[in-house]
Amino acid sequence: MVTKERKAEIVKTYGANDTDTGNSDVQVALLTERINDITGHLKKNQKDHHSRYGLMKLVGQRKALIEFVKKNDIAHYRELIAKLGIRK
Repeated sequence: MVTKERKAEIVKTYGANDTDTGNSDVQVALLTERINDITGHLKKNQKDHHSRYGLMKLVGQRKALIEFVKKNDIAHYRELIAKLGIRK
């Protein structure tokens, strides 16, 4: 689970200001953080299929947002996935 402090840190890093949560970069970064947390949970609990289903939904949402960024600005897309460490 992403704490308030961690979320504020991500928004500050990827957003234009401290309250810019609607920016697609911020949304992708927050989804990536949640995906990483759930992935760690699933490594310990392999039979938790409900969390696995939620993980797949989050991955799909992140993919759609990344495609949006890619469609609008390819250079910014490459910078974002490099900064987040997402393989593509």
